[in-house]
Amino acid sequence: MKRKSLGMFAVSAMVGAMGSAFAQEGAPAMTAAEKAQGAKIYFERCAGCHGVLRKGATGKNLEPAWKKTDKDGKVSEGGTLKLGTTRLEKVIAFGTDGGMVNYDDILTKDEINLMARYIQNTPDVPPEFSLKDMKDSWKLIVPVKDRPTKQMNKINLSNVFATTLRDTGELALIDGDTKQIWHILKTGYAVHISRMSASGRYVYTVGRDGLVTMIDLWFEKPTTVASIRLGSDARSVDVSKFKGYEDKYLVGGGYWPPQYSIMDGGTLEPLKIVSTRGATVDGEYHPEPRVASIVASHIKPEWVVNVKETGMIKLVDYSDINNLKETTINSAKFLHDGGWDYTKRYFLVAANASHKVAAVDTKTGKLAALVDTKKIPHPGRGANFIHPQFGPVWATGHLGDAVITLISTPTDDPKYAKYKQHNWKVVQELKTAGAGNLFVKTHPKSSHLWADMPMNPERENAEVNYVYDIKDLSKPPVRIDVAKDSGLPVTKALRRAVHQEYSKDGSEVWISLWGGKTDQSAIVVYDDKTLKLKKVITDPKMITPTGKFNVYNTMKDIF
Repeated sequence: MKRKSLGMFAVSAMVGAMGSAFAQEGAPAMTAAEKAQGAKIYFERCAGCHGVLRKGATGKNLEPAWKKTDKDGKVSEGGTLKLGTTRLEKVIAFGTDGGMVNYDDILTKDEINLMARYIQNTPDVPPEFSLKDMKDSWKLIVPVKDRPTKQMNKINLSNVFATTLRDTGELALIDGDTKQIWHILKTGYAVHISRMSASGRYVYTVGRDGLVTMIDLWFEKPTTVASIRLGSDARSVDVSKFKGYEDKYLVGGGYWPPQYSIMDGGTLEPLKIVSTRGATVDGEYHPEPRVASIVASHIKPEWVVNVKETGMIKLVDYSDINNLKETTINSAKFLHDGGWDYTKRYFLVAANASHKVAAVDTKTGKLAALVDTKKIPHPGRGANFIHPQFGPVWATGHLGDAVITLISTPTDDPKYAKYKQHNWKVVQELKTAGAGNLFVKTHPKSSHLWADMPMNPERENAEVNYVYDIKDLSKPPVRIDVAKDSGLPVTKALRRAVHQEYSKDGSEVWISLWGGKTDQSAIVVYDDKTLKLKKVITDPKMITPTGKFNVYNTMKDIF
């Protein structure tokens, strides 16, 4: 099985205008062909963490040379040129303790050498992407008038799982009741998230190549009804959810260009682009402030738009997009992903370079708290549950430390008033077997908290999940060997057990077993009550599954 190639649009955008050779003073020379290959690999594997311009965020700065001055006036210098090819080869091959995975089972030795040389050269600046460019890319495949007026299939749509097949640029829609693959559709490359319409009828995907697709689940077979590009790199979309605006608009966040775009929710017709370039919370200009995560408020006609490099959180009022209003909230760098609290009033987002979690009060439009955590928090959407000692808490794992952090969150519910003294404090840190966590997950009907470690370099950690009893957190967690339970053969590439997702009723937990790009992978399903294996969903077409999004849970923000 060979991975299908990335669309030429994203590759050419990342490569930019090239001469016949690629060289920089003091750096290894590269041919145009080597540069094109390096740009493609960098886009697919590196840009998400290190940035298109390589200035760093979740990952380190990868510019050939950099200089910075701290608040005390101390100047430090570094860069890939200073590290050199041999050292860079080792870092790329074996990863780091800070959360970077090893690539020796993903890239060949020649590709590792190529990338070590590539990142010592000055990065290209990809082209901008205007509203006209969006309009030129827009495809209304099935107009609204030609779509079904009722559901034409017998699938329980609320329990469908939208599953990313990362390296093939596809989305597998899996029937949660029968555990059968319902249909596989072409999407953008490495879909980062799938979001659902307020009705649960439409699935919106966004690929890392900037391609947004809109999939209608009411057809006999799921059908892509519209598509559009946001640029050459993107990560996030969400619909308008406030009463009276349900699905009227879709917003998409760009990594490149750094901007967010507003589209018609029923057709994806582009309506507005807003740049996010500007000053950081430190008062310095940044040319690449990427839109990390976006969520739709349940209590106002607003989106919460998190701008990674600036550390700014924007509350975007979509009630009048011709006279768009933004409330800009200072938090901390670099903003990444996050989720709602127990009440869905507060949005908590990781500021992972600052080792903090920022909490926004969407009712008052102000920052509620900045909570110090261990290194590099990475919550996904986080996990909410009622702690036996501290009441409502929100959980995040960490890429850079071996703990799960539990933060007390406020509520107006009088039965939890006695826990108010703990609000916005870290009330407990659950020990894990190592760093490299990406996702924690629970469900209102569950008594378990599941945690993965796919970014850990050790096989015995990357291929398992740990399950905590949230009614008695003094008990050691149960180790679930997802790779072994899959029944698939051991491969050279680590089979990373990643992204736990509950079924609609909370009775099952689905985990992606993300194997090598030429290996068959699987979705492994567990009974949440007994923690016993229930089903292995695998198929030759099941290549590099990563995120899975249950329609109902995603639509209702249940996590």
